[in-house]
Amino acid sequence: MNSGILKTLSDGQHYMKTWPMVRQLGYHFPEFRVIRATRLATTLMPGLALLAGGSQLYLYGWAYLPQALATILFFISMPLQGMFWLGWRARHPLPLSLLEWGNQLNAKLVEQGAGSRPLGAKACYMDMAVILKLAFERLEASFWDEI
Repeated sequence: MNSGILKTLSDGQHYMKTWPMVRQLGYHFPEFRVIRATRLATTLMPGLALLAGGSQLYLYGWAYLPQALATILFFISMPLQGMFWLGWRARHPLPLSLLEWGNQLNAKLVEQGAGSRPLGAKACYMDMAVILKLAFERLEASFWDEI
């Protein structure tokens, strides 16, 4: 495999661990749904892959081995697709509207005494995830009801 693909998958796994899994963010960011689906696929798809491939071999015999292998690879690739998308998204630059909102959130965190650095011009979604995680740990719940 290409090392760029492995780096993207690694970034996706790190992004998945960093992103705060809070329902309020699910309305504004697709990460909430993608992370939940990827986690579910990570637990279910290996078993479903073996079940689907094994049932094909059991029902149709060894002549269907190529089709069974293709089915197994398809099922196993699903969580990898989610992690790849998350890795791509983690390195994707923030749009200006989110950059401004992230800096406002950072200012609110600094007011409350949380050590956080402002988002720069080359900020990406991973930087936003770090600030959001810190904000959900430090800010009161009433702040999040407003968004």
